[in-house]
Amino acid sequence: MFQMDAAKVTELKHFIDQCKANPSIIHTPSLAFFKTYLQSLGARFPPETKSEKGDIDMADSGEYSDSKRPIEDDDEIVESDIDLDNTDVVEPDNHPPQKMGDHAVEVTEEKRDAAQTEKLKAMDAISEGKLEEAIDHLTEAIMLNPTSAILYATRGSVFVKLKKPLAAIRDADAALAINSNSAKGYKARGMARAILGQWEQAATDLHEASKLDYDDEIGLVLKKVEPNAHKIEEHRRKYERLRKERELKKAELERKQQAEAQESEALSALKEGQVRGIHSAKELDPKLNAASKTSRLAILYFTASWCGPCRMIAPIFTSLAAKYLKVVFLKVDIDEARDVAARWNISSVPTFYFIKNGKEIDKVVGADKNELERKVKQHSG
Repeated sequence: MFQMDAAKVTELKHFIDQCKANPSIIHTPSLAFFKTYLQSLGARFPPETKSEKGDIDMADSGEYSDSKRPIEDDDEIVESDIDLDNTDVVEPDNHPPQKMGDHAVEVTEEKRDAAQTEKLKAMDAISEGKLEEAIDHLTEAIMLNPTSAILYATRGSVFVKLKKPLAAIRDADAALAINSNSAKGYKARGMARAILGQWEQAATDLHEASKLDYDDEIGLVLKKVEPNAHKIEEHRRKYERLRKERELKKAELERKQQAEAQESEALSALKEGQVRGIHSAKELDPKLNAASKTSRLAILYFTASWCGPCRMIAPIFTSLAAKYLKVVFLKVDIDEARDVAARWNISSVPTFYFIKNGKEIDKVVGADKNELERKVKQHSG
């Protein structure tokens, strides 16, 4: 025989005492499974107050009595309960399916008349409250004339009265298969679905029945069905909106993370405070792209080993790199990287191109160190 540890028994008793003293504890999200289990045993709890739900009140429409607020985490959104009117809802009738007629049977005039006689007997039985007897007569009528939608729909309506919704739905489906405009078929199926608590489907069927042949009974059932169907629709829209917002936030977070990763990758290709030598167009493009991604100014310095002014300005360029750490300083020897020099149409050295977001914004031609530093300062801000 299973025995619970004495310490666990003590903890359980203490928890029960806490619940008695403060029933709102049961609304704690971490106890959702335990609460659901107790509800399945018929337990009832005081409604959750606004303060217990936290900062986000999921009952903003006034149509909900939430037992747990939605919690967004890495895996799911926990949906709240819906406060529906489930009075008169029954469990499905899991009986063997009722007898259904064989559509391949030839229906003679004699059988049709006999079926009508059985239907009249069924109507008399219904008026006397003898519903099971009425089912027997209608079943006999269906066996005689299995192509009559009205017979199936009528038997379905009796099954509704007997609180046998699945049997009623089978008959309604059969009636609608024969006659897609069977108002009685839609009505029987709608009322059966209402008995099962299938509020949205019930509303659809009953509205269709109303369009075909409205009666007061349909209107009466709709007064209960429609509020529940509307609550479910509002509930669905609310959580679809929450999921969409969650997906958008997730996409935005992923976009930011990707951008940060790209920027980090770009920064790793740029050495702050140093002049990077460029030996070919293949080397230049990634550096300019990295500068563009990080919104940094890039200065492209064209030089040559035989150029005296270039040798004079080179230390100035290096000192500027050490001073302006957020600027990308690139150096190109036109004799070594001829493809780069040709692309930029270099006709004299030294020449300095100022590039931002992939576009040339300024340049300095010649070894004018004051003009060079002035423009570095101007465009690096």
